[in-house]
Amino acid sequence: MRPIRTVLPLFACLLLAACASTSTGIRSPLASWVPSPNYNARSPVIIVLHHTDQHSVQESLNTLRSANSGGKVSAHYLVGADGHIYQLVGDDRRAWHAGPGRWGTITDLNSASIGIEIDNDGDTPFAPAQIDAVIRLLDDLCTRLRIPRTQVIGHADLAPTRKQDPSRFFPWQQLAQAGFGVWPRDSDGPAPAGFDAYLALQTFGYPLDDRDAAVGAFHRRFRGRDDLPAALDAEDARILHSLLRQTP
Repeated sequence: MRPIRTVLPLFACLLLAACASTSTGIRSPLASWVPSPNYNARSPVIIVLHHTDQHSVQESLNTLRSANSGGKVSAHYLVGADGHIYQLVGDDRRAWHAGPGRWGTITDLNSASIGIEIDNDGDTPFAPAQIDAVIRLLDDLCTRLRIPRTQVIGHADLAPTRKQDPSRFFPWQQLAQAGFGVWPRDSDGPAPAGFDAYLALQTFGYPLDDRDAAVGAFHRRFRGRDDLPAALDAEDARILHSLLRQTP
């Protein structure tokens, strides 16, 4: 049996090595470590909301923690219909929830965002307790991580050609009344003469690679409809005019 005086120093060295690895991050074995204090952790600047398009929290927990037919996916949080909040990935880590897409000048949404999955099949309204929990979670995240409260979008907003979540049932206006995201104000009136609604749509953040898809995502979020023509009308222009007045 190895003497305890030999084992203890070895254990201490291993413990110190583990702490060093955790505090300094991953280090290359090929380089000399000459640390600089001039850095900070990568921080999220936007929050992306999804619906799970599945039938139970347990099914979604399994999907978000394992491989599936479409490859490995994850999210930082999952909110159950009863309002229970699950965290799956640390806030400072890059979860795999957004996929290809763009919002404004952000082209790598996974690296810049917090992903929140909401347990919902996409065809039914969201439970009140669930939305209350989402609002509490948004308040916590925006406060702790200093994410601007206007920077809350849907998955379909950044990837309109691929995604439709959260569905037309999601209560964006209720979220805005709680201080998250942005919602058009009646007091801003109609768009002025010469207002370019498509330019406004792009300025607000929507990618216009496929205009019809972008308009569809916009209608789903701000008009709660999936059946409107794939073109911007006077009401859309009014909405966009108001949104741009409220965003930097």
